[in-house]
Amino acid sequence: MDAGLAKKRKVDDNDDDCYLKENHDHDIPQLSLMFSLNQEVGTLARALKLFEDNNVNLLHIESRPSKSSKNEYEFLVTCEDTGKNLAPFIEKLKAKTSTVHTLARQPSKDAIPWFPRRIRDLDRFANQILSYGHELDSNHPGFTDPVYRARRKEFADIAFKYKHGEPIPRVTYTEDEIKTWTTIFNKLTELYPTHACSQYNHIFPLLVQNCGFKAGNIPQLQDVSNFLKDCTGFTLRPVAGLLSSRDFLAGLAFRVFHSTQYIRHGSAPMYTPEPDVCHELLGHVPLFADPVFAQFSQEIGLASLGSPDEYVEKLATCYWFTVEFGLCRQNNQLKAYGAGLLSSFGELQYCLSDKPKVLPFEPSKTAEQKYPITEFQPVYFESDSFEDAIEKMKTFAASIPRPFSVHYNPYTQTVEVLDKKDKLKDLATNIKGELITLIDAINKVQ
Repeated sequence: MDAGLAKKRKVDDNDDDCYLKENHDHDIPQLSLMFSLNQEVGTLARALKLFEDNNVNLLHIESRPSKSSKNEYEFLVTCEDTGKNLAPFIEKLKAKTSTVHTLARQPSKDAIPWFPRRIRDLDRFANQILSYGHELDSNHPGFTDPVYRARRKEFADIAFKYKHGEPIPRVTYTEDEIKTWTTIFNKLTELYPTHACSQYNHIFPLLVQNCGFKAGNIPQLQDVSNFLKDCTGFTLRPVAGLLSSRDFLAGLAFRVFHSTQYIRHGSAPMYTPEPDVCHELLGHVPLFADPVFAQFSQEIGLASLGSPDEYVEKLATCYWFTVEFGLCRQNNQLKAYGAGLLSSFGELQYCLSDKPKVLPFEPSKTAEQKYPITEFQPVYFESDSFEDAIEKMKTFAASIPRPFSVHYNPYTQTVEVLDKKDKLKDLATNIKGELITLIDAINKVQ
């Protein structure tokens, strides 16, 4: 599993808090509210009774611990906005709660979801994780370990405080953490020569040489990010847990990969219910240094910007079956390139056996495939090459109903919306200049 691909999100829009919930009730005008309640028995029930008494139809509710008070919870609710005056209802809600904020209206299915235009816009949602962080589920291996939970909070604090352009803080890993890494590193590196794709096996020794990939040492995210930047322009950004599908894919559009920095619990070194630094560094990082794979990953991210919710989920599914669990055929043999495979000793062997079903990667069909997240995949998809996968993703992206196209400008690290003739002319001029350079270079090559 990756540091993204979940179901709900929070972003800021034009400097105002703006929660946007991924759902399929697009024909219903909606209003989102956030309010805080003290942790007292019955307070939520009394607040929700107001919705019923005032005939306000509640469509969705979610909660999280308040960041401003240890004794409060914050509740995000989405209700049907019928156009009637809701001000009296909101005033009554304020009387029952600590704070109330009107966040956003979602008027219709034709509204274009907000998306980042500049790389620093990723700061607006990068910390809006949906699960884990240091608040672990009861079935997590580290749930009953207070030392591990405290350690996870240290990593979460690093991610929460991080802003674009800052160096990623270096971490002094403990002996137990390094022992866990070493166990995983030694087991997986036994399989890479025979099970991983050729691009992975070409790059991995470079990470050993340049970034400290070895038993007995957990590489630092900043060192790895610098290496990727030099190779393909990809960079790493620390994150405390799972992001929504939309937010995570938006990062890829800027060649930014949201990476966890913590490590799984030492009691189960070969298992993790969430992405950890082993998954990120051993699974994802090597292929982000490959130019073609980097472009493929960015294509998925660019296709997600401003796309309808249902297409974001289709893209997330394509991501799952490629970047996470993809197979490719090289020299007439199946090889693994997905991070979920390359960071799992058991599934890396299983995926190349005769047990699972393997189908050709076709985005329109792959996007409809259901998948489990807590067990080995019953179905995998193979690509002939990364180049072939890119072309198929571009074709699929062209079918997404967006009233514009987007282009990433690597010089300014911005996403340009191509919705006006002058922007199209500028892009055409730039492409023409690149073609002239290409033709000149071809003519000079003997």
